[in-house]
Amino acid sequence: MDEVLNVLMRWLHISSVATLVGGMIFGRFVMAASAESLAPEARVLLSERAAALFRPIMVAAMTCLIVSGVYNLLTNVGHSKTYHMLLGIKLLLVAHVFAVAILVGQPGNKRRPRQMAGAAISGLVIIAISAYLRRNF
Repeated sequence: MDEVLNVLMRWLHISSVATLVGGMIFGRFVMAASAESLAPEARVLLSERAAALFRPIMVAAMTCLIVSGVYNLLTNVGHSKTYHMLLGIKLLLVAHVFAVAILVGQPGNKRRPRQMAGAAISGLVIIAISAYLRRNF
């Protein structure tokens, strides 16, 4: 039963990361880019509607990441100082992605595309650090 819970939490963590970071990448590089061909009023309406639809998905993904991340942290102990240093950097980047996700979901945000690009970059760096930690520690 313990192994089933470990696999479930790992799946929850990875699928939530894919949802959150993938949403940022899609929002910036597909939605925002395609909206540039629209009239300014239509661009704003599309952006606001997309943000409103993404908001509950984003909140669910962030909640699942926190739950599964705490579980992973509590069940994965006894690592080196280097591991904990990289984990700290990763968690700071996670705080950045979470803060930007909240800002992206706010109505009337004129910096949404730029913020999504920054969050997407941070998210990809988080994934790289996670892959390194998983492989080397």
